[in-house]
Amino acid sequence: MSGVVESAGSGAARRLPGGQGATGLPDGRAGQNGTVRRALLDAALEVFAERGYTDAGLTEIAARSGIPVGSLFQHYGGKRGLYLALWEEFREEQERRTAATLAAERDRGVDDPIALFVAGARAYLEGAWDNRRLGRLLVGDDGPSGFDALRRQWDRAWVRRNARLLKVDERRRAGRVRVSVLTTVIGGAARELGDCADEPEAREIVDEVCGILIHLSAPPG
Repeated sequence: MSGVVESAGSGAARRLPGGQGATGLPDGRAGQNGTVRRALLDAALEVFAERGYTDAGLTEIAARSGIPVGSLFQHYGGKRGLYLALWEEFREEQERRTAATLAAERDRGVDDPIALFVAGARAYLEGAWDNRRLGRLLVGDDGPSGFDALRRQWDRAWVRRNARLLKVDERRRAGRVRVSVLTTVIGGAARELGDCADEPEAREIVDEVCGILIHLSAPPG
């Protein structure tokens, strides 16, 4: 999953079948395509959440969206494209949320790396709670072929970004390990939030984890 970041937009969605970048179409056609894609993604999330990725059927996704199966293939190329588009959407929203939080904190004059890191982590965790249905789907083991490798690649990039935010020297093994542990704490907490019974419980977890991050973020000595 995504993490504490300073800028959004990896461009991966634009590489998906029927990607979500600029279409070059007239405004009306582009808007219509956006409505179709939204309906397909919403229906895909429902079916994936209910049946899992493996057992989800394209016919059911198309029926729930009210969009013909042919249009589904045109926009996303199939089930894998839908899943990856949902993943990209989740990542981009989390990036946007954390980047906006960091910008606001800096505008307030906050420049302490740990304070910024924890503020970004809080924003990320709150986003994980707000988007918990999609988050639960994306952390599961039932995804398309090759998705685990993509997720590991993203996790490594997440650690590097957190290291820059915390101003940790990545050439030192101890620093890399510390940032990796912090990143793992955030990811684990995000998974727990998906199973919370209600918002008060989720807020309690977010507060607890942010306290843990403050303690663990302090450099040794």
